[in-house]
Amino acid sequence: MIEKRQFYINGAWVEPLAGTAHEVIDPSTEEPCAVISLGGEADTNAAVAAAKAALPGWMATPVEERIAALERVYAAYKTRTEDLGTAISMEMGAPIDMAKTLQAGAGIRHLKTFIQAAKEFPWERPLGDHAPNDRIIHEAVGVCALITPWNWPMNQITLKVGAALVAGNTMVLKPSEESPLDAMIFAEIMEAADLPPGVFNLVNGDGTGVGSQLSSHPDVDMVSFTGSTRAGRLISIAAADTLKRVHLELGGKGANLVFADADEKAVKRGVLHMMNNSGQSCNAPSRMLVEAPIYDRVVEEAAAIVEKITVGPASEEGRHIGPVVNGSQWDKIQGLIEKGIEEGARLVAGGPGRPEGFNKGFYVRPTVFADVTNDMTIAQEEIFGPVLSILKFEDEDEAVQIANDTPYGLTNYVQSQDGARRARMARALRSGMVEMNGESRGAGAPFGGMKMSGNGREGGSWGIHDFVEVKAVSGWAAE
Repeated sequence: MIEKRQFYINGAWVEPLAGTAHEVIDPSTEEPCAVISLGGEADTNAAVAAAKAALPGWMATPVEERIAALERVYAAYKTRTEDLGTAISMEMGAPIDMAKTLQAGAGIRHLKTFIQAAKEFPWERPLGDHAPNDRIIHEAVGVCALITPWNWPMNQITLKVGAALVAGNTMVLKPSEESPLDAMIFAEIMEAADLPPGVFNLVNGDGTGVGSQLSSHPDVDMVSFTGSTRAGRLISIAAADTLKRVHLELGGKGANLVFADADEKAVKRGVLHMMNNSGQSCNAPSRMLVEAPIYDRVVEEAAAIVEKITVGPASEEGRHIGPVVNGSQWDKIQGLIEKGIEEGARLVAGGPGRPEGFNKGFYVRPTVFADVTNDMTIAQEEIFGPVLSILKFEDEDEAVQIANDTPYGLTNYVQSQDGARRARMARALRSGMVEMNGESRGAGAPFGGMKMSGNGREGGSWGIHDFVEVKAVSGWAAE
């Protein structure tokens, strides 16, 4: 049993002032794997005070020195990827191979990209030739509360910390209580990077405790949150009294439009993308929209692919999927699978209950529903598990109508060999991101959504933009 009860505040590991014990559960076994402390209001206040005290000095630090600090974080991070992967696998159930490569590896990619973006960012620039004495200055927002989820923990921590740090902000990180161990390793990485005390602080806690305290704290200037739409709404309400900036990366219900001229790997690619991380990704292509002439074939192919997906403990090596994160999530997924059956969707793979051979652990059978209509619960609600819904469309207009008929707008996908069609779809789909024919977004591309998928963008220069204020200066004097 791992015991990590301390918080990282003002450049030191400290005992909680008002903490309560919290068991971290290994979802593969349903057994406790660690004990941490959940902070109280005194811990939140101490961390915010440390960040506030450090802000003037860090804001005034030349950007070249802030970039050098981020380079030290990057170097230290690369020495701890094995530790990060092991922690992530145990606490949230990602298979160990995936945890060490994709989960921990995401942080390497984001930190490297922020270093390059910061070197090219227009921190100070002229307004234009028409106003030679005007300057635009980008400066830090201030004290930032960074509230991160359990599903891709290092992905989200580095997207927030990297941008906030290099922009001159100070911060308090509250990771999910479901996956706190990797965040504490990350705090050790920040300690090794030798930042000024108070620039980075970590307090463990839950959403109703530390999360709510940070969201309403008068000395917090910005909240950057990734998680559920429900929680994002509550954070926005809590932040309203102090008019602080709120950046939200929330849920999704991605549509994957498979046209009759899709390439031969399109269906397999879409199914495996959906099942990756046990379906626990906000940008998962959870609705596969299929053009009528190939619909029956695609349903059969998708079912056959899912039947070959294996499920196993996170600690085992291999290309299987692991459990979902906890019992509450398992119960929710089971209820939605039952709801799909009740509402008349055709179950073609998987179904309720644990996979064969498992009577313990939060394992879900990879599941495919066909003949889904967009008014069904499973087509509208974010399931956040390995459940794929397949819908039929007749033409482009209907495909767009179905895809956009959701409160979410994070990521949509298009599979077609027709370039003109892809361009039409890219413009018509209401989502912050559109990926086509399996081509991933490039390094530094902005990540974020529309509608109830949130606001703001993360990654590269767009991520830095979200953590700066824009100041217009006239009568500029040459230094």
